[in-house]
Amino acid sequence: MARDFDLPDATVVPTVLTDTSDHYKQYMVVYNQFTNRVQIDIADGEFTKVKTINIGQIWWPAGWKADLHMMVAHPSAYIDTVIRLKPNMVIFHAEVRENLIPILDRLKEAGVKAGVALVKTTFPGDVKPLIEAAQHVLVFDGTMADLGQHSASADLMQTEKVKMVKEINPMVEVGWDGGITLENILAIRRSGVSILNVGSAIAGAPDPKKAFADLQAEITKKGVF
Repeated sequence: MARDFDLPDATVVPTVLTDTSDHYKQYMVVYNQFTNRVQIDIADGEFTKVKTINIGQIWWPAGWKADLHMMVAHPSAYIDTVIRLKPNMVIFHAEVRENLIPILDRLKEAGVKAGVALVKTTFPGDVKPLIEAAQHVLVFDGTMADLGQHSASADLMQTEKVKMVKEINPMVEVGWDGGITLENILAIRRSGVSILNVGSAIAGAPDPKKAFADLQAEITKKGVF
């Protein structure tokens, strides 16, 4: 049986998903009360059904870590812009039609963590070169049609991907995005996920600060499972 001390340290990262600059600012004001790391979702309306705030409108407080989840059809059109923003990490989707390996290399050369995201229908073995080149793999618990939207629940069968990803690249960091709640976060964490991106369970909570603290406390539970 796996044990908690065999797992990497884990952290809860609130997500920012909006199509207006005013709502974006509200996110930042609220999240500034309890965290200094966020995942900012950017959807272009081409790769996705919906369109979020434009890349040129995003910002974050000094000293924060910002992870950019880029749900865009043409990563090469964004690479210079995202590098200039100096985020902690940039995640592009494996399902784009461009060759992502040179783009991941550009990020790494610039000192930005290079990530790749897999939607529900993408089998890790089919994108092995990308996983080998990436420093982070984001398991997105949804289909292409779900990109850019909050998920109501998580499909824990997707945790099987974590093992597959680690078999391809044992050193890669694994994140999860989609449907995380207080009831399932520990199971997701114990599958080997270390970055737990949480949307509505924090943003939609009556007390986002308490919701964040409860989620973070849940993933620090110890014990054999």
